[in-house]
Amino acid sequence: MNIVSGTARDKRAKFLELANKRVQRTIKDLALVANLANRRHYEYTEAEAKKVVQALQLELDKVKHSFNSGAQSAKSKFEI
Repeated sequence: MNIVSGTARDKRAKFLELANKRVQRTIKDLALVANLANRRHYEYTEAEAKKVVQALQLELDKVKHSFNSGAQSAKSKFEI
């Protein structure tokens, strides 16, 4: 029988709570970034669009690495 300690259960519950909130918030924010691609409302160069996509991909790659290695990566700052 696999008995999980109270602390492990608390850590799991906290992970689930935060993961659900943070991933949902990130999905919403990504949709808002995607809205910037609407050329009827915004003007941007292909280079700027590429920079946005590259920055997002870099951060997603860092998340993947963190889950694979368990290590945190450095914070990034984005600016066009």
